[in-house]
Amino acid sequence: ASNHRTGFQAQWNAGMRAFMLDTHYLTTADQSVSNVRLCHGDSDRGFSPCTYGAVDPWNWLSNLESEINNEDRDIVTLLIENHVEADHLKEIMDDVGLSDMMYIHEMNAEWPTLIELINMDKRLVVFWEQSSDSAHPYFHDFLTHSWTTNYADEDTSSMDCEPLRGDSNQDAFHMNNWLKNQAGLSDPTRAGEANNVDFMVERAIECIDSHGKRPTFIAVDWWEEGDVVEAVKRVNLLELDSD
Repeated sequence: ASNHRTGFQAQWNAGMRAFMLDTHYLTTADQSVSNVRLCHGDSDRGFSPCTYGAVDPWNWLSNLESEINNEDRDIVTLLIENHVEADHLKEIMDDVGLSDMMYIHEMNAEWPTLIELINMDKRLVVFWEQSSDSAHPYFHDFLTHSWTTNYADEDTSSMDCEPLRGDSNQDAFHMNNWLKNQAGLSDPTRAGEANNVDFMVERAIECIDSHGKRPTFIAVDWWEEGDVVEAVKRVNLLELDSD
């Protein structure tokens, strides 16, 4: 289930600072840390989705660590759909040198500003689609710490700002912004429509009007179509009554 035509480096160079990753084991028979991979899909067919293609998480996260250390004012967020042991995910973070950068957020506390994260040298925020785990407090359950709009709409006119999952009382929220095809997969042929700058900004304004806060993250597919970075810049520059 492809979502982009390019990998990490092109996305980073374009200005992406939030990434959605799926972790699975390369095979369902060997669930060891050495078998952890980044791949997209589920195991409903009885075998790992990594059968179709996989990315080495040590390589991907090492590249991320290198880029974060090349900058001193960049904040990065990961949203991980995790299907591996939490200890294995943490071990990989340790191996690549990212663990010390991970911010730990206390539930219902006010989120720090970007400059506060920079000053704390906690410039990596990690959410996962998994319940909170007191043994791993740096992996934040995104359904309790944030909320999300619907995803994989059939057309742009169906996109709205109603909460789909999570706690809509939380400040952080994810505006999902991509279209699906008849097979239910992300549709690259209409990505330009979903990623249109004016459309994305207008939709963000609708969400601001509905919830009194701008989207924290805007999730897109086929980012190469349209200009999603320009759209996010414009959303960030919108003046809110609370600003």
